[in-house]
Amino acid sequence: MPPTLKPEDTNLPDGGFGPSPSQTVGPYFHQGLVLPEDQGGLGNRLFPAQTTGRIELRGRVLDADGESIPDALIEIWQANAAGQYGDPAGFGRSDTRNAGHEFVFQTVKPGRVSPDMAPHLQVWLGMRGLLTHLLTRVYFADEDNSGDVVLAAVPQARRSTLTAVREEDETGAVYRLDFQMGGPEETVFFFVPDATPVTP
Repeated sequence: MPPTLKPEDTNLPDGGFGPSPSQTVGPYFHQGLVLPEDQGGLGNRLFPAQTTGRIELRGRVLDADGESIPDALIEIWQANAAGQYGDPAGFGRSDTRNAGHEFVFQTVKPGRVSPDMAPHLQVWLGMRGLLTHLLTRVYFADEDNSGDVVLAAVPQARRSTLTAVREEDETGAVYRLDFQMGGPEETVFFFVPDATPVTP
């Protein structure tokens, strides 16, 4: 058994002997981004390729100066097209360590999980330099979001920071939304005491 470190054996000042300081989130390793299907994960592909109604979500994570952050990690949780969680998947993970510094998710547009919630994705965001992760949501500009109780708590002028805009390319529907870490267009982040997604 290794010896126990005692205050008298260190060069720390009085009162400085205690828990080590917290560390920042990241960096992340590649094996954490590749989730085998038999472990319930598909990486950044949330639903099997044959699932109908597939969409793609793309974006960047930007600092306060609008520069892209190359080492962010994004996780999303979502309901399926019927508004149900966990069938067949609903969890994905992507990073910005690529040439364009973009995260990419191949998924389906979720259905409403309850009458007072518009279709949305729940987002976990981490990167080197953050002491803890951040939580936010992604809504869709081509949906009726007016009755969503969470979005209603966000000032009207800030709601665009949570709303992905639809584009079309050769693969189909692509929704784009950048997460801004500071500045006048800073993304709205939420404080969730237990950080547990709502799963009715």
